Amino acid sequence: MAELLNVKPTRMELLNLKRRIKLAKKGHKLLKDKQDALVMEFFTIYDEALQLREELGRKMAEAFSALQSAEIDVGTLRLREIGLSVKPNREVEIKRRNVMGVPVPLIEAESFRRSADERGYAFVSSSAKVDLAAGKFEEVLDLAVRLAEVEETLKRLAKEIEVTKRRVNALEYIIIPRMEATVKFIKQRLDEMERENFFRLKRVKALIEARTHAEGS
Repeated sequence: MAELLNVKPTRMELLNLKRRIKLAKKGHKLLKDKQDALVMEFFTIYDEALQLREELGRKMAEAFSALQSAEIDVGTLRLREIGLSVKPNREVEIKRRNVMGVPVPLIEAESFRRSADERGYAFVSSSAKVDLAAGKFEEVLDLAVRLAEVEETLKRLAKEIEVTKRRVNALEYIIIPRMEATVKFIKQRLDEMERENFFRLKRVKALIEARTHAEGS
C-alpha cells in the first residue's frame, strides 16, 4: 500500500499523510454538500420542466385546433399568403448564469405575443380566427423558449451531478481509504523499527557488559 502511494515509512511522511487525509475529508464533505444541493436544485427545476411540458402540449393542441379553424375560415391558399407576409420574430439573446456554480443558459427574449399590425399582415385580409391562431402559436413560442432554457439547465446540472458524484466516490472509497491504510502501514513499520532498535540496543548493551565483565576478571 505504501508503495502504491510512493511514500517512505518515516514520521515526517506520517504527519504529511495525516494532513492530507484531513484535507481530503474536508474536500469530501464540501463536494458531498455540493452534490446534495445540486440534486435538490435539479428536482426543483425538473418539476418546473414537467409543468412546462404539460402546458406546452396543451397550448400546441389549442394552436393546431385554431389553425384548422382559420384554414376553414379563409382557405388554405389565403392562409399561406398571410403566413408569408408575417414579419420575422424578435431576436432571442442567449446569455449565461450560474446555478450552484454551474454555467447554464439564460435566454432573454421579449414575449412573442403581437397584435395583427405588428405581425405585418393586413387586417382586412385576415379574420378573427387567423388572429386567434397566430396568438396561440405565439404562446407556444413563449413556452418553447422557456422550456428550452429549463431543459438545457437540467442537462448541465445532471452532468455536473455525475462529475461531482464520481469525485465524492473516489475520495470516499479509494483515495481516503488508501491513505488511511498507508498511515496504518507506516505506523506498523515504525513500531517494528522501534522494536528492532530496542533489541539492537539491548544486545549491544549486553555485549558491552559481557566484555566489561571479561576484562574485569
